[in-house]
Amino acid sequence: MTTTLDTPTARAGIPARAEPKRRKRLVGRASQGWVAVALFLALWEIVPRFVLDEDTRTFLPPISEDLRALWGLALDGQLADHLVASIARSAAGFAVAVAVAVPLGLLIGWYRPIARFLQPLLELARNTAALALLPVFTLLLGIGELSKVSLVVYACVWPVLLNTIAGVNSVDPLLVKAARSLGLSSPRLFRKVILPSAVPTVFTGLRMAASYSVLVLIAAEMVGAKAGLGYLINTTQVNFQIPQMYAGIIAVSVLGLIVNQGFVVLERRVSTWRGKEKP
Repeated sequence: MTTTLDTPTARAGIPARAEPKRRKRLVGRASQGWVAVALFLALWEIVPRFVLDEDTRTFLPPISEDLRALWGLALDGQLADHLVASIARSAAGFAVAVAVAVPLGLLIGWYRPIARFLQPLLELARNTAALALLPVFTLLLGIGELSKVSLVVYACVWPVLLNTIAGVNSVDPLLVKAARSLGLSSPRLFRKVILPSAVPTVFTGLRMAASYSVLVLIAAEMVGAKAGLGYLINTTQVNFQIPQMYAGIIAVSVLGLIVNQGFVVLERRVSTWRGKEKP
């Protein structure tokens, strides 16, 4: 007589004896990815110290000096102030873009004639770089908060909108026919079939938009802002505080990484029905 352990791996169809090997393989792959990061940081430390001349090293200090500058900015509160300002603007623009783009994308994707009518305009708009419109937003809305948040909204709307439309269009027609044959009304069909099937593609757009919200905002904060990571980078560069400038750049990179990983985790939780991808 054999017994089966009621474990998460057993319920997922993975034999218990295979779990250690699977974990070891995942850890090995993750460690390989971090090796490249470690090599990059090592080069950043070694090259300025032992390869570059004194003048060039002024503009590319070792990573240890930049991290000390980052720690100093964190201790005196400057980093927190700039970080909060950037996150508030980025989150506000992203939230408005999602609130507008997701319902509009679902509507356009569901009604094909509207999609065909708007397709050329959408393609033109999404291929117009948001930063190219920065002078326009500044002239129309001034150099205050409204222009910066509006620019983030513009940058974030298009990836969310177009991926939402693509997600609705990618739903298997057989699923739709099967649902209709079971007597599902249009609202229930939309809620039970269309939305779950479109979730992965929608989240792709959300992840792209989240990255854009940070990158575009940093550039916008370099014009007329009094706080924010972009302001910090620009001000320290003008004042020739090079380690502090790189500290701001590192903060932007870490913020972008955290935002992206947060959406990866959220997507996995929302899309549990898809099952785990094979590593």
